[in-house]
Amino acid sequence: MKNQETLREFLRQRRSLIIIMLSLLVLGFLLWTGYEYIIDNYTVTRIHIDGSTQYTNQEIIDLVMQGPYGNNSLVLSQRYKDKSIDGIPFIEKIDVTIIERDTIRINVYEKAVAGFVEFLDKYLYFDRDGIIVETSNLRNPGIPEVIGLKFDYAIMHERLPVRDMAIFSEILNIRRLLEQYNVPADRISFSDRNEVTLHFGSIRVSLGSEGFIDEKIMALEGILPNLAGASGVLRMENYDEYSLETIFESD
Repeated sequence: MKNQETLREFLRQRRSLIIIMLSLLVLGFLLWTGYEYIIDNYTVTRIHIDGSTQYTNQEIIDLVMQGPYGNNSLVLSQRYKDKSIDGIPFIEKIDVTIIERDTIRINVYEKAVAGFVEFLDKYLYFDRDGIIVETSNLRNPGIPEVIGLKFDYAIMHERLPVRDMAIFSEILNIRRLLEQYNVPADRISFSDRNEVTLHFGSIRVSLGSEGFIDEKIMALEGILPNLAGASGVLRMENYDEYSLETIFESD
């Protein structure tokens, strides 16, 4: 009898501790069950990628799906929730959203690169405002080189110190037109008089001044295929809404 009373007293005094321990066991069981469910049911098997032009889909997948639980859609959606990316050229941020438990969408937000210049054995990539957004030892073939900009120094994340800042708007407009009419140029060069020449391999297209740039570049979509394999200068200085004059001078 005395032993039973002692046991009851012991249990009464330890009741709170026992309740806490049982609660922790239940919580641990629930957490483990939830963990197992997430691991088993949120494994990524399908991926959609939007917004990447500088990197292949596989390169983006290798970048995103790394580290612990890199194949889990819930983990990835939290890890890359509107996340800024450092150390990867041309990418500003990445966002991962869950479409279904095993399906994710990777949205890539690239830096708005208008062109690049070569300076001190480096390629300096700048945006539409002329601000340097990346420096690299490698030349990106999808971005045109800009020749003829005059400057003595360059600082990362600052604007290229050229005399006429309006030239960056012109570069952006030319780049937009080249993409619109599917005529990607290797280089865009400016003379001292601000005359524009586009380079397509061995073909140089002299556009002259800024006038009728839209019409001239639009016409290139139909002209350039006829010059495949040729080398020389296509003169379009006098091309306008009244005169569709073009002259090709072979090298």
